[in-house]
Parts: sequence; C-alpha cells; structure tokens
Amino acid sequence: MHPDEFKRQTASGWARWRGRARMILAMLVAAWLGVCDPAGTVRAQRPLPKLRFDPEPLPRELKERTSLAPVVRRAAPSVVTVYTTRTLREEDWVHPFLDDPWFRRFFGDRFRRNRGPREYQARGLGSGVIVSEDGYILTNFHVVEKADEIRVRLADGSTEYEAEVIGADPHTDVAVLKIPARDLPAMVIADSDQLEVGDLVLALGNPFGVGQTVTMGIVSAVGRGELGLADYEDFIQTDAPINVGNSGGALVDVQGRLVGINTAIVTGGGGSVGVGFAVPINMARVVMERLLTEGRFRRGYLGVYLRRLTSDLSREFDLPESGGALVGGVETGTPAESAGLREGDFILEFNGRGVRDARHLRLMVSQSRPGTEATLKVWRNGQTRTVRLTLGEMPEPELAEEGPAPPATDPWEDLEFASLSEQERRDRGIPDYIRGVIVERVPVGSPAARAGLRPGDVLLQVNGRRVHTPDEAREALREAAGPDVRLRIWRREADRSGTRLVVVPREGPGR
Repeated sequence: MHPDEFKRQTASGWARWRGRARMILAMLVAAWLGVCDPAGTVRAQRPLPKLRFDPEPLPRELKERTSLAPVVRRAAPSVVTVYTTRTLREEDWVHPFLDDPWFRRFFGDRFRRNRGPREYQARGLGSGVIVSEDGYILTNFHVVEKADEIRVRLADGSTEYEAEVIGADPHTDVAVLKIPARDLPAMVIADSDQLEVGDLVLALGNPFGVGQTVTMGIVSAVGRGELGLADYEDFIQTDAPINVGNSGGALVDVQGRLVGINTAIVTGGGGSVGVGFAVPINMARVVMERLLTEGRFRRGYLGVYLRRLTSDLSREFDLPESGGALVGGVETGTPAESAGLREGDFILEFNGRGVRDARHLRLMVSQSRPGTEATLKVWRNGQTRTVRLTLGEMPEPELAEEGPAPPATDPWEDLEFASLSEQERRDRGIPDYIRGVIVERVPVGSPAARAGLRPGDVLLQVNGRRVHTPDEAREALREAAGPDVRLRIWRREADRSGTRLVVVPREGPGR
C-alpha cells in the first residue's frame, strides 16, 4: 500500500473512532446529569433558535426586473455544503469485474462466487440551509442518514465545521444539524402557505460537487403527495432544476426568503427534467421546533382507517361533493372509538379547517400534538354533526393505513426481494435518494403481477410504511391491512423513471 494511502485510511479510521467515542461519552454524561429517560432518549434541553421570520405574502403586481443577482446575494451565504462519511456492509459481494454484464454474457455465473461480507466507506454530498445565527441548519434526513461523520462547508468555500445531528424525522425527510459557530448569515423564513402556482423561485445548492449553484423556475404545483419520497408529503413542485447534491438546499422566493428544502427530482436519466420537489418550510419548521423542544416528533393520532374515495362509495354513503375523508374503519381503544366515530363517517373539517382529502386530514392530525383537543365536523346519514375528542399519540413505527384487519393467510409468500446494494444502484441506474428493496420475483398470475408489479421494481413503501430490507418488506406485507394494499415503487423505464403507486386488491378472506 502506498504510504499516502495508508496515512489517509489511518486518519479516516481514527476520525470515525473519535466520533463514536464522543457520542458514547456524551451519552454517559447525559445519563450522569439525569437528562435521559429510561429508554435512553435524551430529553429536550435546548431552547428554540431565534429565527428570522417574514410572513408577508409576495407583492405580485408586475414590476420590471432585469436581474436576480440582489436576491442571490441575500440568500447564497446561508446555503452550505454537507459532506458525509458512512460505513457500509455488503453481505454478498463479488468483484465488479465478475459482475460486469459483458463478462456474465459469455461466462454466466460460474465465476461469481460469494466472497463474503466486506465493509467500505461511502461518501455523500448534500446541501443545507442556515436558519439561525448560532449554527442551526436544516437539511434532508436522507442526506445525513446513518452517517458516521458530517462536515459542513460554508458558502465562502473554505470554512468547515464538524456538525452534530440534533434531531431527525425520517417520516418527513427533515433533519436538524448544529455547528459550533456564531454570527452566521441566517436566511429569512417566509410563510410557505402563501405560495401560489406561478410564483418565481430559485433553487440553491451544490449539485454534483461543482460548487454553489443557483437555478430558476416557477412553482408548478403545491400540496403534492403520494410520491413515495416520505411518509408525510405536502411537497412544493417546481421546474427549477434540482440535481444530485441539491438535496437539503434552499428553495427561495424572489425576495430571497426560504420557502422550502429541496428534496428530490423525477428523472429519466440521472439529471433534472423539470419536476423537482421541496419540503415546505412551514412543515420543516414544525418538525425542527418539536425536535428541539421534545427531543422527537410526537404525532397526533385519531385511530381510523381512511378509504380511497370513489364515485361508487360516494353514491353508497350519499356523500357531499365537497372535499373530505371517508372513514373505512375504527381501531379499538383509540380516541376515534371513544368519541363515537364509525365506519362510513365523512370528515369534513378538522379544528375548523376544511379537509381536502384523506392525505390532507392525515397531515393535519400528524402535525397536532398528542393530548390536545380536536373538533371534527362529520357527515353521517345525510346530516352534519360535531365530534370532540382528545388526540392520542401515533405509535411507532405504525402509520395510518386503509381498511380493516389483515387476512389470516399470507398472499405474498411467493414474492422475492433482494437488498439494494451499491452495485445494484450502479447497474440499474437507481438514484442515491431511493431507499427500498429490489423486487426479484413476482409469480405469474398473482394479484401483485396482475396489478402491475414487475421484477426489477424497487419497493419503497407498503401502505405508507417504509421498507429498507427484504425482511422489513415481508413483515410489512404480512401486517398490511385494508381491502387494497398500496405498494409505492420506483421503476426505471426508457421514457420515464420515477415513483408510482401499485394497488394490489385482496382476494379471499381479506376482501
């Protein structure tokens, strides 16, 4: 081994062990000071950072503008680059040369013997946004997930800090970092609920590691969901180009105010094709405040199954034409059961706010604190009534699902899955932000096959529950409830690659 390479690996190993030693020492000190609960979770002791918040809507009257440079000058210093290092383990590793398609075409698998597990270091790249002068940074959870070491480089290109993960919420793909610095250029935060389709926006980040970059576009949609990128989705959609490395960066309005955290793109070949998504800053703020004040994000809980609304169901239950969420079932021992909610109820309002659909209700309930009072306006048997209840706490890792109890039989036993390794990503062109398992076998004629599931698909979620390993996928399918099972997948195709929903109807006892 070359002496320089030996020094680099030795330094990297010592850095990783120093990080782990610091974490263990911090846990011991926290336990000694009595700030840990019996489960080992550190109770919140942090004051909220002082944010620069500007809730005023944009002036939308037409004004001549010849340059966006003043906007960029205001926003750019607040956008940072996030570098991560993590240790990965591959159980079934073969040399990349032996896994090459050309080699396998002529020699098959005779030389592809399992070489046993191996560990290696993977380096990641993302972006983040400074939201307070004392060093709090918002980014995506998938940018820092399972990282052993996180470093943040400021916009000046030379100043670097080691960052600490203060908290993270994988269900919304939001993470909060802290760096030991003062008097930082914190970005002004806008009210993302004021955004309208057609508003100009800029995306700032460090795509492909080339350095800070700014792209421009418009808000092409708001309130986007059912994308499979997170469990709770309310994305801002934009055509401002967002590329690899932009994740966690800033989406800003034409006054340079933060309106969203760039998260993902729909891509046909690895780059942006004009469809990108950002977490609204209002959602990210709620997550950050809960993580800092409570140590984790505790979600409100009703205890109902929500059904997909169809024209047949609307006629069957004589539902009004306005928006709402249809209750498909009520769990026992939950706030919904105690309040008298029942199957067929149509929830029109939650705490005075109109309910657009089941996803909207789920978002509003999840962002409410457990133990708070809630008032529902419900349509039942042609009449409206008011239901009052106290929200429970969403159990982990459960998520609200559709339909009644699962069937006694397992209709998924013949499906086969494989882990999504780095080699699979390279061979299949799967983006880094996609987290799931490869579908290896779908029996011909099975309900999943008839619904459109194919070998080569990446399974991301089962009824909203995220899966990362084959065992998690099989467990989620066994426990899936409802008349239909919703599989969120990612699929690569010649004309369009991206996520889609595959709805598998139940047969037999589960129907």
